[in-house]
Amino acid sequence: MAATAAGTAYAIDVITIQRLFYKQTIHPGIGIIFLITSQILGYGMAGIMRRFLVWPAAMIWPANLVNCALFRTLHNDKDNEDDNERSHWRTSRLKFFFLAFLFHFLWYWFPGYIFPVLSAFSWICMIKPDNILLSQLTGIYGLGIGSIELDWNAWVAFLRSPIIVPFWAQVNIFVGFVVLAWIIAPAAYYSNLWNSKVLPIVSVRVFNEDGHFYNISAVLNSHLRLNETAYKLYGELRMTPMFAFSYGISFAAITAVIIHTILYQGKTIIKQFRSSLKDNTGDIHAKLMSHYKEAPKWWYTVLFVVAFILAAIVCHFGELMPWYYLFLAVAIAFFFLLPTGIVQAVTNQAIGLNVITEFTIGVARPGDPLANVTFKTYGYITQYQALLLVSDLKLGHYMKIPPRAMFITQLTGTIIAGIINFLTANYLMNTIPNICTQENLHWTCPNANTFFSASIIWGAIGPIKMFGKGATYSYLLYGFLIGGVLPILGWILMKTFPKIEWLKYIHFPIMLSATAMMPPAPPGNYPSWLLVGFIFNFILARYARSWWKRYAYVFSRDPTVELPTDEPRQLSPDK
Repeated sequence: MAATAAGTAYAIDVITIQRLFYKQTIHPGIGIIFLITSQILGYGMAGIMRRFLVWPAAMIWPANLVNCALFRTLHNDKDNEDDNERSHWRTSRLKFFFLAFLFHFLWYWFPGYIFPVLSAFSWICMIKPDNILLSQLTGIYGLGIGSIELDWNAWVAFLRSPIIVPFWAQVNIFVGFVVLAWIIAPAAYYSNLWNSKVLPIVSVRVFNEDGHFYNISAVLNSHLRLNETAYKLYGELRMTPMFAFSYGISFAAITAVIIHTILYQGKTIIKQFRSSLKDNTGDIHAKLMSHYKEAPKWWYTVLFVVAFILAAIVCHFGELMPWYYLFLAVAIAFFFLLPTGIVQAVTNQAIGLNVITEFTIGVARPGDPLANVTFKTYGYITQYQALLLVSDLKLGHYMKIPPRAMFITQLTGTIIAGIINFLTANYLMNTIPNICTQENLHWTCPNANTFFSASIIWGAIGPIKMFGKGATYSYLLYGFLIGGVLPILGWILMKTFPKIEWLKYIHFPIMLSATAMMPPAPPGNYPSWLLVGFIFNFILARYARSWWKRYAYVFSRDPTVELPTDEPRQLSPDK
């Protein structure tokens, strides 16, 4: 229940931008129901997927193995100690857990309250703070060259724990980061591509052709629909090079994941999918779980039907979008649910539907930003929440938790968290002046600002005007083609030169998807995150292997116990 309620509901960003940026106040009842239905609609679909994604042994869900290992360590630490390890490292895992807990708790006060500059700073920028070029290149919110972060919250805000990510994956992320942030973005900016020098070098905000913030109110009518005449008079929308290229990379990541999965895991997925259709009893976990009563299918069916009806009512009476578009949003989520679920269960590669849903509704209903973000929420998050419940059901499968208890606690936690999410968001918006604006540097809301910018790009303006033929950013659509070609090239190289070991570690989906998080992820996040990963997963893993095996995951999981982190469990950045 706690894990389900830990993250911020995706729909909060819709409510936030509607109130703060579009100046519309949503009715509390509409807002709460919208938030809850967007979170539980996918739970209804999860029931159908249990036979394919939970019960078969072939569906591993690797991310759950880390949690299982931690739980077993904490609960069986003394009973299962290896004698050789105990003689070499005398501190038990449980004792180390509490020592790490104390360390993280005490350290958090320094970047959090006592000395906030430790959270993120650029020592190079401090040499000459009034130098714009130096700020652009080295600032934490610039390109991050030489920037340093000493705050765990900052490290895991976008990329999650650097200790858990394998070193080969971190190398891929490092290559993608350097190519985009330190080569492509500055080259585009300083060559004045798209007249970008009138804009900041990195920002999630959108601008007009003169470099001022884009006044979306100037091109929308009273119903928040695009006024074509006003749009032509006011001018086109502009993005910073980093923001624009992140969209192109997002396009590439979609096709790269599909092609990479077909080439590298295609045969394995087909084999495991076939076994999942008939192998439901051979797994020892399935045999042990057979002693518990399964949550009946009608529970999931009733939940789905009720959530869908309430969602349709909210869309209609809340004037979020025409209710019949909900059928299309749910259809997209359901269509991709099984293939993306198999990929995630086998390879731990998550495929998000945010770009596809934005693009679809942007073409079908251009000029309507609220309909765009609402459709995206129901399409993307329905699939995401379904896989989230499936993953947690698999965790219960491993840990022998009764399925009915899992279903009830997950649903209860989601509903309680949804209400608290809404009340908390409204409290913050009511009490904090200029929240999520440039005037308040402490409450910048990068996700909400990115969400708002996406609503303008995909909703108000629409993908045809932004990326269609003859548009300023039309060439970014080649990202789809590039993303499809790159894994093929990597696969050909691996097959042509099988003796070159490192070729098999080239992983373009990871390289692209992690890089596409900039923005809202500040480029300054990446160097420190990569440094921590290098220390733990290369130096310690290679030269202190027994210590790393014994304590690394415990140290990584420890900060999430006492710190108020919001580790958003999203499959991909909101683009």
